[in-house]
Amino acid sequence: MKPLHLLFVLLLSIAAIPSQSRAQQAPNQAQSKDSASKVIVERVGDTAFIQLRAPSFAALSARQKALAYWLTQASIAIDPIIYDQLSAYGLQQKRLLEEIVAHPNGIDADAMAKISEFAKLFWANRGNHNDTTSQKFLPAFTFEQLQKAALTTQQNGAFRSAYADLPPLAAPADVTGEVEALRASFFDPAFEPMITAKSPVGGKDTIQASSNTFYKNLSQEDLKDFKDVHGLNSRVVKDANGKLTEEVYRAGTPDGKVPPGVYATYLKKANEYFEKARGYADPQQAEAIGHLIRFYQTGDYAEWVAFGTIWVQNDATVDFDNGFIEVYRDARGAKGSSQSFVTITDKLVTTAMKKLAENAGYFEQKAPWDAKYKRDSFKLPVVKAVETLIETGDFGATTIGDNLPNENEIHEKYGSKNFLFTGSSRAFDLASGHTSSREFAAGPTEVERNAKYGVEAEELMTALHEVIGHGSGKLSDRVSAGAQPFLKEYFSTLEEARADLMALWNVWDPKLKELGLITNQDEVAKAMYDTAALVALQQLRRIPHGDTIEEDHERDRQLIAHYIADKVPGSIEQFTRDGKTYVRVDDYQKMRQGVGMLLAELMRIKAEGDYDAIKALVDKYGVHLDPALRDEVVARYKTLNLPTYYAGMNAHLTPAFGKSGEVEKVEIDYLQDPARQYLNYGAMYDKDLAQK
Repeated sequence: MKPLHLLFVLLLSIAAIPSQSRAQQAPNQAQSKDSASKVIVERVGDTAFIQLRAPSFAALSARQKALAYWLTQASIAIDPIIYDQLSAYGLQQKRLLEEIVAHPNGIDADAMAKISEFAKLFWANRGNHNDTTSQKFLPAFTFEQLQKAALTTQQNGAFRSAYADLPPLAAPADVTGEVEALRASFFDPAFEPMITAKSPVGGKDTIQASSNTFYKNLSQEDLKDFKDVHGLNSRVVKDANGKLTEEVYRAGTPDGKVPPGVYATYLKKANEYFEKARGYADPQQAEAIGHLIRFYQTGDYAEWVAFGTIWVQNDATVDFDNGFIEVYRDARGAKGSSQSFVTITDKLVTTAMKKLAENAGYFEQKAPWDAKYKRDSFKLPVVKAVETLIETGDFGATTIGDNLPNENEIHEKYGSKNFLFTGSSRAFDLASGHTSSREFAAGPTEVERNAKYGVEAEELMTALHEVIGHGSGKLSDRVSAGAQPFLKEYFSTLEEARADLMALWNVWDPKLKELGLITNQDEVAKAMYDTAALVALQQLRRIPHGDTIEEDHERDRQLIAHYIADKVPGSIEQFTRDGKTYVRVDDYQKMRQGVGMLLAELMRIKAEGDYDAIKALVDKYGVHLDPALRDEVVARYKTLNLPTYYAGMNAHLTPAFGKSGEVEKVEIDYLQDPARQYLNYGAMYDKDLAQK
């Protein structure tokens, strides 16, 4: 399922945390600043680059370290794909910026500084649209400065070799032509203003108003009767006869029987590294990798299902995912974004999380929805807390939980794999501290409660969301193959809200106390509810323009808070004090009543594929925002000097090879320069970009 994004979670072993006051664990403001300086390696405007660390790497065997190295190389290999998926100009923009940053000699200092800052934001968002808001951002440099810098860069040796499928730019005229071709994509705010416009304006529909490349010059009307064969891994185009066809993402088979397709260069490169990784993997994981290789060669969905079926049952210490996975970038909810991660199991936290998984059946029966939507059998999910080695493509550091695979035919029969990303959680906790809580909490009681129990509440929210929430519920026969095709652009919002609500519903259950997964249940539950009510206000800081919310997690949080406040009077209250807006829970049990009402309705909608019902709910409660209130929130955050957005700095692995080419040793270190990280990734396809 779509990964869980939160910016203030520290996932430590719930069972291992002593029951002493959480206030003792909360850093003071001076400590927070010191910790933030260690984890934030660079900040560009509102975006901070945070270092993700994997201390468990040291305990791996030499074989596991070699496996980790080759899997990270495969992650880097597919990284360019997402730039093209988000905009048809993305790869050309990426090449241009990287060549300039890698060859800066002789470029005007002021222009170079602006281009470098823009490039870092571009890498952080995988293009020039904000990853969270979907909105386009513009450079501070001018077209003339960009063109002059590109010409100077060429004189410094740039553009001499191909960049994957992009040919060299041999002459100055080639460079000026390239920059001119990218003028609108860089500088025109009205050109491709949104990655995915789920609430489009100007008479266009959601497909026409979106910059993503899943559909070429098509509309929703064109696609209304189209049946995808390669749902996740293709783009749809209209051929010369006016017929809609799929251009499949595939590398082609070595024997030539299956020809190469879209992204062949990147998928072939990834397969080269996967072949090497197979030699270091355990037999089950190696079998899964084999199916992924064949999926990338052929584009055959059956190979993707075969990969997922084996992968979901494998619990290797060094784990990964790689593919066209989440569909929330597509307004139709069909096409998958390219993403990858490689992780190491955090064994201490994993032990505690398994307690939840073992009791999934109990929580299912306690769910507030109709009995006909309750599952009566469970395949015990793989649950693992993990430290991240690398995240690429459409998978970022703000992800602190993920539940996979998405394919209903797999997780209905074989269960799911739940990842809790402790490396990201720890980094965010160090980076953010408690400053925002003191500014936005409704009163001293909420501030004190958050200091004592906020971390525990958030870590439990994440665990319940991923382990219990996403795997719950049973679909009707009508939508037994999956609800996504029925709920379309609203599916991800529904599913994230449903998982959040399962956490909010179950936090009061005495089973958690019995399992040793909660300390002061009443206070932890209240802390979780405080956050759920307040987050709809706080998240406005990440939507600086417009009056609609596009990102699914943000829609889900606003849907929950606004629905409950409207449907259950006396539950949640928004009020002003000293000219500032606050939100508080007036009655926690009334709020829980609203949680149960909405949860039951969302389960019904998902189980029955009721598009009209979810559209009405989300459009009413989850989409629209008050610009004046947003501006107030943005102004208040500016006084706190906290980052609004985050991007990750991955671990850097360096192998030592033996005489026969095998990996004998792998060293890990952590880079402090985002440009060095991303240029070295680009060097996989243009060696002239390599940084020492």
